[in-house]
Amino acid sequence: MATNPSSAAQAARRALGGRLRDLRKSADLTIRQLGQATGQHYTRVSKIENGIQSPTERDIRIWCRACAADAEVPDLIASLRVVDSAYVEFRRDSRAGMKRVLGPHTLQRYQQTSVFRIYEHNVIPGLFQTAEYAAAMLGFWIRFLGTSNDIEDAVAVRMERQRIVQRGGKRFVVVLEEQALRTWFGTAEVQAGQLGRLLEIMSLPNVSLGIIPLMIERPGVPSAGFWIFDDDLVALETPTASIQVTQPSERHLYARMFETLKGSAVYGKQARALIIQVLAELDP
Repeated sequence: MATNPSSAAQAARRALGGRLRDLRKSADLTIRQLGQATGQHYTRVSKIENGIQSPTERDIRIWCRACAADAEVPDLIASLRVVDSAYVEFRRDSRAGMKRVLGPHTLQRYQQTSVFRIYEHNVIPGLFQTAEYAAAMLGFWIRFLGTSNDIEDAVAVRMERQRIVQRGGKRFVVVLEEQALRTWFGTAEVQAGQLGRLLEIMSLPNVSLGIIPLMIERPGVPSAGFWIFDDDLVALETPTASIQVTQPSERHLYARMFETLKGSAVYGKQARALIIQVLAELDP
């Protein structure tokens, strides 16, 4: 997947056009015939198929109807929404400060979600971060992206979202790589405080926390951390963009990957022992 949001969106638009072209050909229709069947000029059909112009949701529905492929509509519309809104540039959002760099991590999204499935490979998830750890991590991104320094407000936004963990009716299924325990943000004291916070979180009845040890045989390794909000949305981040996956077939693949990762993790006493071991190593 391209990490440049604009090029990724262009590639997604071309891929969507290619899928619509395949449907037309499978229905044995020419571009002109499809244009007549859908009430649009054949040149627009060509532009859509070549990724020059995006279709509307209505275009997709009547296109599939003309091709006797109504079953494809949900997946194609999800792909269209990826083209339209899935790639949100951090630099654009961060011009007004890091507190606005949220992507899908809004309070509204959190309130609407019943089950959070979270995988992180080198950072503690924001829902479980201490204020000091969050400030150290956000400080890096402020310097890296060259944004205005609103670190106190940005940390406050993240601490406010954490209240969702203590409320009833929500479950948090989390898998961390051991490397996430060992990646420092700030001083050893900050890291120790964060690991202590993680031990507290593990005792909550609505939180399942697994840790994948560094040196074990495992069936798979993902390329990035990701969050699954219920079965509706998958979110992941690159250094320059927040990517939101809504296409059903892709969401299913992330869910499968998450189950694979869960199988490699240790839980309960073994997970606590890993955290305590790393804490001991922080003590000079």
